[in-house]
Amino acid sequence: MTTGAPTPTSPARPRRSRLRGFLPLGVAAWLVLEIWLLTVVADAAGGLTVFLLLVAGLVLGSVVVKRAGRRAFQALNEALQRGGTPERGGNELMMLGGLLIMLPGLVSDALGLLLLIPPVQKVVGRLAERTFDRKLREAGAGSFGDAFQQARIHRPDGKVVQGEVIRERPGDDEPQDPRPPLTR
Repeated sequence: MTTGAPTPTSPARPRRSRLRGFLPLGVAAWLVLEIWLLTVVADAAGGLTVFLLLVAGLVLGSVVVKRAGRRAFQALNEALQRGGTPERGGNELMMLGGLLIMLPGLVSDALGLLLLIPPVQKVVGRLAERTFDRKLREAGAGSFGDAFQQARIHRPDGKVVQGEVIRERPGDDEPQDPRPPLTR
């Protein structure tokens, strides 16, 4: 038995953001730029120099990430001993800088080294915090729950199955037969 509610003719899809549309293109352009710069440096200085630059970036980046992680862990331990929350110390941006240095490429190395400079960390940290706060205010109350509700109701093909469950009560006119086993 159905409720008689009309089925939607075409599901209303949320509009994709521009960032999601251009992100693959941006990543591809970044990779092409990194490879091109590595070949230019290899032509000018030799392949061994490029290899040593990549290994040095990997080692330096891992040292930076390890140091920032150690500092963050110490700050967490001290805050837990005090009974409070850890203070913001810029360890997140140092870790991001270390990861960028670890990536093979000269542009990512330059961006990673920039993130290790304290004034740049302060500016980027304030900008990221403002952006995060603005996005959080724009989201409004309950938007996550609404997204979960929409994902739970609609099937992937956009159709919504509407219906009614009718259960028979024992004691009706028909005798109750035992149900067959589920596995055979």
